[in-house]
Amino acid sequence: MTNDNKDPRAAKAQGDGGQPGREGAKRRTRTFRHENLERKRPQLSRDGAAAPKKKQPAKGAHGADRRISAKGKDPNAKLKIIPLGGLDAIGKNMTCLECKGDMILDDAGLMFPDDDHPGIDLILPDYTHVLENADKLRGIIVTHGHEDHTGSLPYLLKDLDRTVPIYATKLTLGLIEGKFAEHKVKNAKLIEIKPGDQIKLGCFTVDFFAVNHSIPGAVGVFFQSPAGNVLHMGDFKLDQTPIDGVHTDFGALARFGEMGVDLMMSDSTNATNPNFTPSEAEVGKTLRTIISQAKGRVIIASFASHIHRMQQICDAAIANGRKVVVTGRSMIQNTDIARRLGYLNIADSDLIDAYELKGIPPEQVVIMCTGSQGEPLSALARIANGEHKTIDLEQGDTVIISATPVPGNEKAVTRVINSLAKIGADVYDKSRARVHVSGHAGAEELKIVLSMVKPKAFMPVHGEATHLRAHAELAEATGVPAENIFVIENGDALELSAKGVERGEGVQSGIVFVDGLSVGDTSQDVLDERSALGEQGFASVAAAVDLKRREVVGEVQIVMRGITGGDDHYLAEEAQGALKGAMRRQLGKGGGVKELRKVARDAVLSLLWERTKQRPMVIVNILEV
Repeated sequence: MTNDNKDPRAAKAQGDGGQPGREGAKRRTRTFRHENLERKRPQLSRDGAAAPKKKQPAKGAHGADRRISAKGKDPNAKLKIIPLGGLDAIGKNMTCLECKGDMILDDAGLMFPDDDHPGIDLILPDYTHVLENADKLRGIIVTHGHEDHTGSLPYLLKDLDRTVPIYATKLTLGLIEGKFAEHKVKNAKLIEIKPGDQIKLGCFTVDFFAVNHSIPGAVGVFFQSPAGNVLHMGDFKLDQTPIDGVHTDFGALARFGEMGVDLMMSDSTNATNPNFTPSEAEVGKTLRTIISQAKGRVIIASFASHIHRMQQICDAAIANGRKVVVTGRSMIQNTDIARRLGYLNIADSDLIDAYELKGIPPEQVVIMCTGSQGEPLSALARIANGEHKTIDLEQGDTVIISATPVPGNEKAVTRVINSLAKIGADVYDKSRARVHVSGHAGAEELKIVLSMVKPKAFMPVHGEATHLRAHAELAEATGVPAENIFVIENGDALELSAKGVERGEGVQSGIVFVDGLSVGDTSQDVLDERSALGEQGFASVAAAVDLKRREVVGEVQIVMRGITGGDDHYLAEEAQGALKGAMRRQLGKGGGVKELRKVARDAVLSLLWERTKQRPMVIVNILEV
């Protein structure tokens, strides 16, 4: 996900460990409580899980780890699973789990708008249910650092009336801290977890296990409750040559399967892809080849949160004797966070500030930037339009778009590619070379996991309706009974008990629009009006009337925008005449201001339909004198 952010300033307002420094004691702008956030790269075991502590837990009769052994189930307990987002689109993932008066929130993401949301900045899931039950909320678990899993957190924490702990891995917490600093969120309690860790939240026992994804620090979650066990895979794929050496933890999945998974929730993003998802390492090979053959500068656009891709870009640049330039606010911010926490390895000497580019030969530079989704204000779009402050594109330069357009962004990406082609750039995207692979498992990988876990019931998550249905078919093919597969919608509920899984009573759900500084105030009616304005134009009428003398005073004014022929003075004069005549007739009938507005609007619409076949939005202002 790409979202340009302001550079974080948290370090200036905080001391070690995220606590306020002495200089900032008087003005406590941020007071993050960040527990156990180490500043070194995690030590990983061969299976991808965090290295075990020296003291090993006792083993049970079957060799199982006793600390994750499920306790006896309560036959009267019920576990309610309520997805609030993530089941109607790629994004805004959020799920509530409730049992015996305790609630856990699993992820809190957002979605970016498309052409159907004019003027909207972000789309959040409606988390009213969380606010109404805030006293039950024991913690928020975040599976990884992408914004479709973290983006709602600043808005949610501002709405909550108490501090709720947030559990995530080191890099995920670092990205969350940067977002909180931008939004000026105070008093956040951030707690680091590692794959292999176990925590208690109310009546829940929660285990974390490593998964491979397009960002380091991704985890899946295994929830044990008195009513039963739920496995949430998070976003994952089964990459056998991962960039950071972290594999999806097969051992943990097999162990959970033996313990019994009453309900499994799994990533459906690539369920319609019948193959295995290629390894991220394949992209690195392609990048090295393209960069080695490039004659001018190389500009690579990717998601700002794709740390693995950024590492490969840096490695390919250095291998070909080039320096790296980073531009785009979110790219700069995430690069800084990932380097500081040890997830992006590049020496200071190999990085150049964009303002220092003058005088450096083009063949010695690789530029990492935002804009892989064609965002009009992104670094790549500004470079393509010749509007970037420090980077000018020249004929013969190479541009690599290292991402797949999110559904709805295809036209915007094509516009940027055409602008680059007009300049003479050599443009690579995934249709020309393997410059991008997905971070999500394909159908064959999903079937492997299903066969390994053997869940009693299954709910596909993280996808559009097509993806969810395809994933449901995969589950049935691997042996999950059809009656135990639940394709539901946001706000619907499942109840897990000793009887199994069945549908429960749903809750309020929907979406919340972020429109500038306004959160939740913009309705669908407003968006419909904006769409009408963009498609059909706008006409404004202003007239003064004397109701006592029953006459129109002065000239009637009409302004037309976005209307075919609206700048033609002949059409304006004809509209003024039609308006004046209609208003005079209505005044003669004894009509008031309300009636005058209606006839004026009808007169404009009738004339414009006859002349232009358009029905614009018409606003009429009547002034009494």
